Amino acid sequence: MKYEIVNATLLKKEEIATGIFDFLLECPSVSKKALAGQFVHIAVPSKTLRRPISICDADEKTIRIVFQVKGEGTKILSESKVGDKIDILAPLGHGFSVDKSQKIAFIGGGIGVPPMLYSARQCDNPVAILGFRNKEMVILEKDFQEVCKEIYVATDDGSYGIHGFTSDILEKIIDEIDGVCACGPMPMLKVIAGICKEHDKPCQVSLEERMGCGIGACLVCACKTYDKDGNIEHSHVCKKGPVYNAEEVVW
Repeated sequence: MKYEIVNATLLKKEEIATGIFDFLLECPSVSKKALAGQFVHIAVPSKTLRRPISICDADEKTIRIVFQVKGEGTKILSESKVGDKIDILAPLGHGFSVDKSQKIAFIGGGIGVPPMLYSARQCDNPVAILGFRNKEMVILEKDFQEVCKEIYVATDDGSYGIHGFTSDILEKIIDEIDGVCACGPMPMLKVIAGICKEHDKPCQVSLEERMGCGIGACLVCACKTYDKDGNIEHSHVCKKGPVYNAEEVVW
């Protein structure tokens, strides 16, 4: 799919948890072709490298992104004002591929939760499993409730929802679903991939890596994966990913 550089207009901005921002961007030429699991690469003033941010949601005219301030670049981005033009390179990457008739569990951990919202919209009977450190970090729960008939929220410290991890919930419902799509910290993805393999359930995972160009020209986001013959290779997360079948990943 062809990507493009556009100046998107910031229509809405909200800090939905401490240091986590929700942006609504008007960019119809991009939003119309954006797929679940893809990302945008955002130019930040005074910074050389763009910042990759997953697409949280999209419609005919807008793209929604939700990101966490983790450094100077994302802090500068978070200070954007409604009406500002934001330079984005998008849509980028290989997204999730799902059969809408199947019952798929969409699993997100922390800032890996946002891209699962648009992904869940692609199914008729999606299940959401969302994991956070504590109650204060819970985001997008109401959005998922509007999309999913079944939604589970877990917190590491038990301050909200189920006390435990997303993998604990998956273990309990694994026999009720047809497959899994997941995004979050690598340790979480590894455990989820293991559960799916044990129960012979297909699993797709979205990997998070530092990126330079976002289009496969540099080597910043290279990660170890298996090729079709089972040999280890280095693939670009920005181009071949960020979504991989779990069995492709060298854990």
